[in-house]
Amino acid sequence: MDIVGLKVSLASTLVALSTGGVLINQDWQAANAATVRLKPSAFPGLPVAVRRYLERRGCEIPQAFSDKAPHNVVPGRFTSAMQMDIAVLCSKVRVSTVLVFQGGKTSAIAELAQHPDEAFLQVVDAGGVVGYSRALGVASPSYIRKHYAAYGGPKPPPMDHDGINDIFVEKASVVWYWYRGRWLQLQGAD
Repeated sequence: MDIVGLKVSLASTLVALSTGGVLINQDWQAANAATVRLKPSAFPGLPVAVRRYLERRGCEIPQAFSDKAPHNVVPGRFTSAMQMDIAVLCSKVRVSTVLVFQGGKTSAIAELAQHPDEAFLQVVDAGGVVGYSRALGVASPSYIRKHYAAYGGPKPPPMDHDGINDIFVEKASVVWYWYRGRWLQLQGAD
């Protein structure tokens, strides 16, 4: 099952019941509204041009329940082994998109995996608390090969740089890998 199918299945199941009792639609709406979304200025390591671009676009960076330190701004060698890129999860009007700033610049920006933030909500404790659960990470070539060997999925191309691990925390992930001018969707954790 792909990550979108998993999210729909989980959302349907969790809307019906949780350990703490029946969850109603307002619980999910309240959790979506309560999701911590940080301003780009909360990430002092961002290049000024990238921060300004994110601010102009109206981006906020949503924070998963599982990590208290600011996250979802990830440096990595995502488009080439020779340059450092930055992946940012940009939430605007409660819809998030992975933005990839090639070379850390605003002249070449890829947009990936746009999904409503509510698709990444899940019950996160025995009391029925609902939390946001999308996080970005770096997927090294060895991580990609290991997960392909364990779970199958699309065969990875020859690899010489990192991928972006687009994670539904404690559920599954998809790896976005730049190859020959396009982004491939590869197997992550399952």
